Amino acid sequence: MSVTLDEIRQWPATVSVAKAAAALGCSRSHLYAQIKRGDCPIRTLSFGSRVVVVNASLVALLEAV
Repeated sequence: MSVTLDEIRQWPATVSVAKAAAALGCSRSHLYAQIKRGDCPIRTLSFGSRVVVVNASLVALLEAV
């Protein structure tokens, strides 16, 4: 999945870890491992066992690159 930063800006306020991982060019399991270790470069929210990524944080990280 190859997406542009402009497309990512149009995504909803929160997105799945899988979608965020694809935007970052890493695997879903790698991003989940970072979240679990507490060294994820983007803000996440947990709802029980469900984890979502805050899109504004994802955009900010990609803009800084």
